[in-house]
Amino acid sequence: MKIPWKKVQEKIGFMIIRLATVLVVLILAYILYDIFKKGLPVINWEFITAKPRKGMTEGGIWPAIVGTFWVSIVTVIFSVPIGMFAAIYLNEYANKCRIVRIIRLAIRNLSGVPSIVYGLFGFALFTLSLNMGLSVISSGLTLGLLTLPWTVTASEEALKTVPMSYREGALALGATKWQTIRTNVLPYAVPGMLTGTILGLARAAGETAPILFTGVAFFWPILPKFPTVLFQQFMALPYHLFIMSTQHHEIVKVRPIAYGTALVLIVLIVAMNGLAVWIRYRLRKKYKRA
Repeated sequence: MKIPWKKVQEKIGFMIIRLATVLVVLILAYILYDIFKKGLPVINWEFITAKPRKGMTEGGIWPAIVGTFWVSIVTVIFSVPIGMFAAIYLNEYANKCRIVRIIRLAIRNLSGVPSIVYGLFGFALFTLSLNMGLSVISSGLTLGLLTLPWTVTASEEALKTVPMSYREGALALGATKWQTIRTNVLPYAVPGMLTGTILGLARAAGETAPILFTGVAFFWPILPKFPTVLFQQFMALPYHLFIMSTQHHEIVKVRPIAYGTALVLIVLIVAMNGLAVWIRYRLRKKYKRA
């Protein structure tokens, strides 16, 4: 029996897709295995909680963890409210005209801009023009700009998934536009909005280029309290890993520390992704019951 050529093409296409998937998974598995194998022996309580010592050849990464935390906090405070409210305006209030389409196109294009460009822009705007200097707040605001297009896009796509009947029903009962959005739209869109936002923040937490010009330091073991910390330089996990892997004067000696830092950073990012999945699951379950 002769097999149709379209069936053959379909099988070849599926085979290529499966092979590509398996190849990607195997590469990822090998990288993770290598990092876990060489980084796990380094992980202990002292490595997590101690400061670097002896030219960063000994000690731990606690200042880098704290610096990453504070920069992430500034990024969240800056990008999440602005991004979500911008998405609500574009999807719910803005007229469907050419200007709005251009704004959406600009936001999509900003999502693909290299992070080094955001770093240079943040250096020119926050560090120099606004006189914020090399500090946590300059780096956090720069990462906020990097995350903003992701937040807007993810939030707007989540809002689009809410059926129009939810809005029309509330408006027909006499609710105002904002009451409709607050009670009938946002509860069902928030899971998707938060998921996209947290994934964007996870990406920002692992970026090196934007903070390279705006405040990160090679060695800064000082841990000042809030709010002083916002206006000082800091250490961060991605930059610490970059230095230990490529720039340190004793790369061979500090290589285990670099693997340990990479493992901690991966765990942090995976935890943020897991948090996004958990929040989405819980909220969806809650509103399905409602």
